[in-house]
Amino acid sequence: MKRASLLLVDDDKHILESMAGWLREQEYVVDTAASVPTALSILEKKRYEIVLTDIRLEEGDGFDILTWCRKNRPDTTVILLTGYGSVETAVEAIRAGAFDLLTKPLIDEELTLSLERALNQRHVLEENQQLKQQLDLRFGLESIVGRDPQMRKMYDIIDSVADTRATILVTGESGTGKSLLARAIHRRSSRRDKPFVEVACGALPENLLESELFGHVAGAFTGATVDKIGKFKQADGGTLFLDEIGTATPGLQVKLLRVLQELEFEQVGGSKTFKVDTRVVLATNERLEEAVAAGRFRQDLYYRINVINIESPPLRERITDIPMLAQHFLKRVNEDSGKKVQGFSDEAITALQSYRWPGNVRELQNVVERAVLLGKSDMVRIEDLPPAILAPGHVDLDGLSQHHNLKEAMSSPERQIILKVLEDNHWNRNASAAALGINRTTLYKKMKKLGLEEMAGRH
Repeated sequence: MKRASLLLVDDDKHILESMAGWLREQEYVVDTAASVPTALSILEKKRYEIVLTDIRLEEGDGFDILTWCRKNRPDTTVILLTGYGSVETAVEAIRAGAFDLLTKPLIDEELTLSLERALNQRHVLEENQQLKQQLDLRFGLESIVGRDPQMRKMYDIIDSVADTRATILVTGESGTGKSLLARAIHRRSSRRDKPFVEVACGALPENLLESELFGHVAGAFTGATVDKIGKFKQADGGTLFLDEIGTATPGLQVKLLRVLQELEFEQVGGSKTFKVDTRVVLATNERLEEAVAAGRFRQDLYYRINVINIESPPLRERITDIPMLAQHFLKRVNEDSGKKVQGFSDEAITALQSYRWPGNVRELQNVVERAVLLGKSDMVRIEDLPPAILAPGHVDLDGLSQHHNLKEAMSSPERQIILKVLEDNHWNRNASAAALGINRTTLYKKMKKLGLEEMAGRH
């Protein structure tokens, strides 16, 4: 609370000087103004944590300064002073946005307490703002790592629909980050300051899941001793994320269809109808169209939830993102563990890009964490990777034993990777080099070494 900046405004020169001197003794950084125009001129040029102003002033009053600060310096706390205190004045001051109203003559302890409360509130607000920024970084669109064309297309869709009320269905294999996408959609919307509530539909039996979603009244079933608010109500004004929606039973599907269409429902065992403003994002790793054809999933519900479909691509289809993702996870492990691993060897990156990643991004994160924690050097090397990454079919171990040379054995998957990136970018070498995270000269050298120059000439 020391060294806080403060603008003191009073048209009584004696009060202004004596109070400024006392505040400086308390180690506040104090500037002064004797009129409204002077105060506003100072505020336009300099920011203060607190403005302490008398209400009665020359050429205006303290409410003029308060109004200006609320509009132009909303992060500045304003405390009003008055020699004519009344309940009406206090109510007017608080309604106008003042933090406090103090009555003259001021008592030192009262002023000190008000200033300390004001600074404590600012500290809490700043911490909340920092937390929101951290949430944006961790769960916002910025936290989704990838430059693959499929990922860029996905970013565009998210930006287009995040701030709408449309129901969104996120599809993709397990481990592709569907929950992260749902959180990014929420953080990207105007609902970001409201609740984000997540429910794993496959983790609960039908009777408990229904209660979890819609709530229940006391006595609805054995063990229901008190009323319970459901997730739809908890997420009112915000976003409800229903993961593994393909596991929902036929009975629950009927109830979900109604709440998605009408945004109203009853608690289990209750008759009162609740209406909510809840945006719903759903996710599944199943092919719901096949479930519809097989009769396991209602066709009308499928059409209702498949308004906007965002496909989260498997990692094996975005291998050019693997170096960036691996480095991202390495940085996180370093921060959490205190390790100082710098990066990955070329052979390790090639091995990572050659693997099929059945567990997708989640598996890559686990592999990087294991390699960093168990590794003995400042680089992740191929020998730090788990055996599954180096299994036959992923890296040419037969070639390794034949040539007795690691670089030669790794050349086959490296060639396949570069060939795929060139084809994906229509043999544009600048775009391919950027996608691979290498410069154009390095790409030329690798193409020549791997016998890809002749193929490039045909395109």
